[in-house]
Amino acid sequence: MAGDTLQDAHQHLAAALDDLAAATTHASENDLISLLTLCEGVHRRVEAISSAAVAILDDRGTFLSRGYPSTAAAVSDLLSWDHRQARSFTAAAADVHGRTTLSGEQLPARMPATAAALDKGTIGWRHVEVIHRVLGTRAAERLTTEEWAGTEVQLADYAQQAKPGQLLSFGTLLIDRLDQDGPEPDDSPPPVNELRLTRHRGGAGGSLKGRFEDPALYDAIAAVIDAKARPLTADDDRTAAQRQAEALADVCGYVLDHGDDLPETGGRRPHLTVIIRLEDLEDRARGAMLEFGGTITPATLRTLACDAGVVPIVMNGDSQPLDVGREKRTIPDGLRKAITVRDRGCAHPGCDRPPSWCDVHHVDHWGREGPTELNNLVMLCKAHHRQIHHSDWTVRIRDGLPEFVPPRWIDPAQRPRRNLAVRS
Repeated sequence: MAGDTLQDAHQHLAAALDDLAAATTHASENDLISLLTLCEGVHRRVEAISSAAVAILDDRGTFLSRGYPSTAAAVSDLLSWDHRQARSFTAAAADVHGRTTLSGEQLPARMPATAAALDKGTIGWRHVEVIHRVLGTRAAERLTTEEWAGTEVQLADYAQQAKPGQLLSFGTLLIDRLDQDGPEPDDSPPPVNELRLTRHRGGAGGSLKGRFEDPALYDAIAAVIDAKARPLTADDDRTAAQRQAEALADVCGYVLDHGDDLPETGGRRPHLTVIIRLEDLEDRARGAMLEFGGTITPATLRTLACDAGVVPIVMNGDSQPLDVGREKRTIPDGLRKAITVRDRGCAHPGCDRPPSWCDVHHVDHWGREGPTELNNLVMLCKAHHRQIHHSDWTVRIRDGLPEFVPPRWIDPAQRPRRNLAVRS
């Protein structure tokens, strides 16, 4: 029934837009001026409805369950938006629509005055994004709860008579007047350079916490991460924190692969060791454990097994090693060179990561006895390698070149896409 209602509404809207389009042909100047304001009002209503839909989908975790790291990343692919636009829209939508807690409690919009003005159509979405931006600054976060709420009301009221640029200037001055003292000085002595690695108990992964007193040390680390944490493509919608975390892991992985001057650990060059129980191996390796990182999922294990130096260590039920094999390359060097010549880096559409920062992925993975040969292999950067293993995107080799098929909910026609940039 809900689907029928949506379809009927869409048909009525399409018919009304057709009528408006036809009316422009012989309309007078005054009628065309009226048409512009009418279209702006319709546009604002549509933006309010779209933002509500995004907020509800985000609230339900719809896109996370479909393999996306964030709602904004999914919106970017679904609507073909730049990642910045999708991230801004998703973040602001969360502030002008109510949310539901895990216990079922209904929470009001974080910016209620702005939400009310948006619903009435007296402000547009660009006003909403400006208010969201102003109230999300560090200076605004230092305001008291009452000051913050009062500022939101003032901004929403001013937005109804101002352009977005004017609203930004007004909001910035307003926040500055309320936050005249600025941040409180930190009189405590800075700590020495330190970095702590803590493995999560009873689970996978771990936490890194560090602080560097020496600015030169910090600058060296920041420079490397900044260089590798830039968005992969215009559609890369990972947050800055996600990009920086994955950049650090990518840099470390690169050093493990290429760092011939690394000191040996226990008589060997550092590398990842995957520990698999005998029963898991007999069950086609449905679980495994990293030496430091803890338990990993089958999807992560398949990602690691795509292109790695593998040292199999088989354990029995008493956690005693039964066999330690020799290290071997999953992808022979000669075959990797052939893939590099063909793909020239990450083959995912729009990505420009070079070959030295890429893995080689089995299209038909090793768990299904996929062969290690050119027509079953594709070069992917770390981020897109994870996406292929954890989402409904698929990759295949067609006419000798890799192409990527989006899930049906992204593109109902599932039209294949290729990285044309490397072919130009």
